[in-house]
Parts: sequence; C-alpha cells; structure tokens
Amino acid sequence: MQGFLNLNKPFDWTSHDCVAKVRKLLKMKRVGHAGTLDPAATGVLPIALGKATRLLQYLPGEKAYQATIRLGVRTTTDDLQGEIITSAPCPGLDLQTVKTALSQFIGKIEQIPPSYSAIQVDGKRLYDLARKGEIVEVPVRTVDISQIQVLDWRQGDFPELDIAISCGAGTYIRAIARDLGIVLNTNGTLAALIRTESSSFHIPDSLTFTDLETQLQTYTFQPIAPDAPLQHLASIDLPPTSAKKWCQGQKIPLNLAIPDFVRVYETESNFLGIGKLKDDLLIPQMVFYEFRN
Repeated sequence: MQGFLNLNKPFDWTSHDCVAKVRKLLKMKRVGHAGTLDPAATGVLPIALGKATRLLQYLPGEKAYQATIRLGVRTTTDDLQGEIITSAPCPGLDLQTVKTALSQFIGKIEQIPPSYSAIQVDGKRLYDLARKGEIVEVPVRTVDISQIQVLDWRQGDFPELDIAISCGAGTYIRAIARDLGIVLNTNGTLAALIRTESSSFHIPDSLTFTDLETQLQTYTFQPIAPDAPLQHLASIDLPPTSAKKWCQGQKIPLNLAIPDFVRVYETESNFLGIGKLKDDLLIPQMVFYEFRN
C-alpha cells in the first residue's frame, strides 16, 4: 500500500482528522497529507500512503479553489467560523467595482496570513497564540496568484461573490477575502471554500470517505502510483547496473544540465525515487524502492 489517495475532505474535519481516519480504514500507520485545509473548507486533500509520505516535499505547489466572499462583514478568523468584529451593510457595491479591485490581487503580491493560521512564530502556532489572546506581528509573505475568475455575484446589503482562484503554495484565500474588503473600503470575510486542485490532484477524481470505504469493502481500492503527481519533474532512466548502485546510495556520473530534482527510473518502468544532479553526478535524495535483481 504505497502511493497516494486523492481525498475529498468533508466539511468540519481537520486535515489531521482525515489522516487519522485513513490510518484506521487502511490499517496502516504511515500516512500523511499535503496542503492543510481549514475545517470549514472542503475538497482535494492529497494523502500519502506508506513510503510516499517521503515524496510529499516534492509535490508541485499549484492549487485552485472556488470561494465565496461575503462583503460588509469582518471576523476574527477571516471566515464565518470566527466571531464578528464589525458588520456594516454595503448595498451600493457593484460588480464592476469589485472586478476592478480583484485585479490588484493577480500576480506576485504581499499577503499577511490570518492570525488564526498554522504558521509558526517563535515556534508557536499563530492560532494557539490567538486563542490565548496574545497579539503578535504576523510575518508578511509573498504569494503568487495566477488567475481570479468571477463565477457569480449576489447583490444585497451584504453582497456575496463567487470566484475561482488559481495560485501557488502558501496562499490564504481567507486573507484575500479580508483584503478585498479593505480595498473596497468595507469589510470582507470568507463564507465558503472548496479546493478543486492541489499538487496535480483534481476534485472530479477525488474520493469521499464513503467512496473509499466502498472500494475497500469490494477490494477495488488502488493507491495512485507514487510517481503520478511528480510529472512536473524531469525523469532519468538508469540501466540495471547503475540503478542498483544508485539505490545503494552511490552517486552516478551523468553529464546532464538539469538544475532541479528528477524522477529516477530503472529502464523507464521501475520508479526508484528522487535524485538531484550536481557537478555531473546523480545524487540520491529519496530512494523509494530497493533495487531488485
């Protein structure tokens, strides 16, 4: 049982809850996840099984979401799970004004993550500090947002906007909702969030826990191949003799100009792990399978 599971995370579950449930269902201890989702968010949560947990760090960072933003409201957590800080109707807002404001969030932007987030400051999670009432300076981060598309607009005292967002790793959609309100001289908070894509996994292919339990009962569950989400990395094929040496931790001479991590195979079929090219040497970074004669 080595590879990945494309899980559709249910509402009100933490990412850790999902890992614990998968461990129980699959009767295995070595389970991890990529890209934490807030309890109120649903959608794609990549789950790594067995040795694939060591591949999580090499997954691509691109993500996509569908979000609903409610304007006129500000909360402690920047979503509807928090306490309302301020609420002021803004019926005069129109869609064109909102679209113009949204254009400021495309590209590389600086973002202050929500105070209720898993980011660590001096070794402590921000949400732990926030719950204790401690006020700390949240570090600004640079994030990359490649696209924002308006899906729907509902006029009213507290208008709501549905958008699709494509972005890089580390982007907080709650922060976009909050900051959009600021740009519009009002307030904003995240009302709903679905992650539609994460690390090359897509929601149409995802499994709910019900799906997973059914497949396990009918003996049809198959993990996604460990190298399937790693197609953004170049690949290198080694002959059996070199493959064996590489799996034993030896550096293999190779004169190739690839500045990133690479997928390593034995004659195109057997995925061996992740390597890195440096000084004309292929250096093992993560050996996934032991070489078999």
